Amino acid sequence: MSMSRERFEALADAYGGDPGRWPDAERDAAAALMAGDPALAREVLAAASRLDAALDEWRPLAVTQALREAVAAAAPKPRARRLVATWALRLGLGAGLVGACAMGVAVGALSWTDGTSATGSDAVTAAMTPYEGPGDDAGATGDV
Repeated sequence: MSMSRERFEALADAYGGDPGRWPDAERDAAAALMAGDPALAREVLAAASRLDAALDEWRPLAVTQALREAVAAAAPKPRARRLVATWALRLGLGAGLVGACAMGVAVGALSWTDGTSATGSDAVTAAMTPYEGPGDDAGATGDV
């Protein structure tokens, strides 16, 4: 199994300048390429080793108390007006919904009937009485 120059460079970029850290399945092909083209192997592995050394030396910056205070001071402050407006809006919406529910219950309670009219007819007959009264020919024929 042979390895291309591009694959060798990609492995060095991904795993560093020490082929011992490369995946086991790639090592034999990499060793064959290094034996066949030692100048290429030295060049690629040297560049990867320099990057490895730079990454090994890197340390994150220490966070000082002054930096913490500067970040906290730069953070946006909550606006009391916005909080009050949001609270008032939510309260108003809640009160409106409660009022609408109460109105619905009141209208339902005030318009409720037991389904019978004064003469004992059912609700449909009671609702149609003004249109189909005795001697009302217009209601019987459907003419208005």
